Amino acid sequence: MSKNVLITGGNGQLGSALKSIENNFPNYCLTFTDFDTLDVTNQGDISKFLDKKDFFAIVNCAAYTQVDKAEEDEVLAQRLNGEAPKLLSIEAKKRNIHLIHISTDYVFDGTKNTPISPLDNTTNPKSVYGKTKLEGEENIKLFAQSYIIIRTAWLYSQWGGNFLKTMIRLGKEKDSINVVYDQVGSPSLAEDLAFVIMLCLDRMTISTKEVLHFTNEGVCSWYDFARKIMELKNLNCKVFPILSKEFNAPAPRPSYSVLDKQPLKDFLQLEEIPHWEESLKKCIKNL
Repeated sequence: MSKNVLITGGNGQLGSALKSIENNFPNYCLTFTDFDTLDVTNQGDISKFLDKKDFFAIVNCAAYTQVDKAEEDEVLAQRLNGEAPKLLSIEAKKRNIHLIHISTDYVFDGTKNTPISPLDNTTNPKSVYGKTKLEGEENIKLFAQSYIIIRTAWLYSQWGGNFLKTMIRLGKEKDSINVVYDQVGSPSLAEDLAFVIMLCLDRMTISTKEVLHFTNEGVCSWYDFARKIMELKNLNCKVFPILSKEFNAPAPRPSYSVLDKQPLKDFLQLEEIPHWEESLKKCIKNL
């Protein structure tokens, strides 16, 4: 008999990726919700929804992800990123439901220059987005019975709006663009993360309390990422490197957000994670 799993934020990039691979995991029956079907900031709504079925786990993909807009929309960002994980944790604990929560590299300040371990306690977010996501993590640790927090970075996919799609659009519209080269990290294909989430479900026990990191392998700057997209799409748009201060975004970005994935590989007994260039090729093929 398949186990029921609730997916919040079901229409986002990660929710869409989970839908696309659902058939590969017949042991699980996924229920997808979005804000119109489940208000994750309302404890009564969560309680009523969880009473409908015998749920094994919740995968919380719901989040306020507009990083720059969050700087002026702190109240809503805090409700979705900070408060909602607390409410989900409280209601899940009442029913012995496991929780997998997606977090971000923005909980770090980006001042390190070696891959950041999930065991590293030097979180120091500089943006409203990062601060509210860290609040969500801390609430889960306080209120959830069993949880896995997966921090990811530079998420993209064939669904929704993301850096890949923006670059393809600009590459068709413009002769040249400027992209920052002093922010270094690892792109993450949503489908690869979705696969890892499904593997994590198999490992959940009543005492699971894990913080793990997932991105694709390899390291690049946004500038390198943009150049590779133009190359793979055969677009004749020149990409020029600029500094973050020239881009002048409202929210500060981590300048270094390479995440150490070894604890995740150990936890899942994964031999390898696809390199970002391989996953980018796969995604462009599927567009």
